[in-house]
Amino acid sequence: QQVTHSPHSFRTHLRGRLLETGDSLEVRIGPDSLPAVVEDRLADGSIASVLVIGQGTAAVAGQSLAQFLFGLLADTEVRVEALPATELSGFRMRADMSDTLVVAISQSGTTTDTNRTVDLVRSRGAAVVAIVNRRGSDLTDKADGVLYTADGRDVEMSVASTKAFYSQVAAGMLLSYGIAAVVPGANHFSEESEQAVLRAMHALPGDMERTLTTRPAIAAAARQLAPSRRYWALVGNGVNQIAARELRIKLSELCYKSIACDATEDKKHIDLSSEPLIFVCAAGLVGSTADDVAKEVAIFAAHKATPVVVASEGARGFDAAAAVLEVPDTHERLGFVLATMVGHLFGYEAALAIDSQAQPLREARAAIDELVGDVVLGEDGHGLDASALMAKLGPVLRPMATRWIEGMRTGAYNGHLEAGTAVQLAAEFRYATGISPLDGYELEFGRRGTPAVVIDDLGDSLSAAIDELTRPVDAIKHQAKTVTVGISRSDEAILNVPLVEAALH
Repeated sequence: QQVTHSPHSFRTHLRGRLLETGDSLEVRIGPDSLPAVVEDRLADGSIASVLVIGQGTAAVAGQSLAQFLFGLLADTEVRVEALPATELSGFRMRADMSDTLVVAISQSGTTTDTNRTVDLVRSRGAAVVAIVNRRGSDLTDKADGVLYTADGRDVEMSVASTKAFYSQVAAGMLLSYGIAAVVPGANHFSEESEQAVLRAMHALPGDMERTLTTRPAIAAAARQLAPSRRYWALVGNGVNQIAARELRIKLSELCYKSIACDATEDKKHIDLSSEPLIFVCAAGLVGSTADDVAKEVAIFAAHKATPVVVASEGARGFDAAAAVLEVPDTHERLGFVLATMVGHLFGYEAALAIDSQAQPLREARAAIDELVGDVVLGEDGHGLDASALMAKLGPVLRPMATRWIEGMRTGAYNGHLEAGTAVQLAAEFRYATGISPLDGYELEFGRRGTPAVVIDDLGDSLSAAIDELTRPVDAIKHQAKTVTVGISRSDEAILNVPLVEAALH
């Protein structure tokens, strides 16, 4: 649902900020977002550096802002950089930061690391503009100006938020134009080329909606390719690296995987010998760059990897890919947004596909629970008649065991089921369904193979296998294991004051 709401969220953010004036489009950022005092410092050259900060997904969205703004300010002396808030507060602080504009991005406005960093830079004279999703949050009180994503009343605070990412990207693009408009000598692009970008930005919500209509093809690729591959990687070049970094976060959260991420042509962090699934973000690429990526895809395939390529409609040269997922053709600076949307959908569908592999195992466990509950007492009136239960259970379990074993035979479970779990479960299915005699159970498992023991062990193995395959996409399981404390950087600037230095010595 988060992904499907993203076009509306993006469109809402552009409303009232990207305006048609005659035959052209222009960006207008109000004084609440970019106050006059900040504009004056940008205009007179007092600000020599723009630092874009955030944590997690917000930091990735900040990279898109920095990429946009860097292009617009390329002919000026203003430096632009995106970095995590914790890196700025820990290693990049200066006693005097009055020449710096910090753009702080946060979904909730309560991110401890970002807010503490904002406190520190403000105490050193930096100007702060916040991009935030929630009115009245802590960050809004700390910033000189605030640019709300959407209308600022979407109080969504989910860790796995996707539509907030798109709104943050939209806000960053608009703020880039707002900043560039007041910096002398900014924007070396021609009016025609900038209008092309703005028109593409205006059309982007519609392109996002068209991308959503390709979900059946994305789901088919995810079901076919994702479950059987244990190792995954994400690559992109240019602005598509932003898509790759965002997708590394979301796919790992949805599918519980450690995923490598690298530049397409570099790939030093990708172990090709592991024959991974490689998700290639290549939307909006043109010319020789697109040709080079096509060559890289062929190299991936030659190493028996499984490349899945996101490319613009009509892109050629990706014949070596296991799947090509097309997105509408848009401006090369904006294609990464559509690549990200495809990746979000792919991750969701991949998680569902992995989770569905546990279905025969869930059915088997449910059958055991039901029969154990219904079994009659033994002839002496005490205890369960385990032998009778085994006789009833075998025929019930055989169809489920057959489906699971067929999946094992085709390699479908290679990606996400541990080898030890699979071996033990396969053996216990054989005993529980009567394929193997109970006489051999003790030799294989070190326990006497009574019917009761076999049933108990099978139930435990089913639970272990189900847990390994379960992907609760609506409640990110591993987030509950993470304790977020937040930084506690102290303001050490006072130690650099001459009077304090003299007193200490």
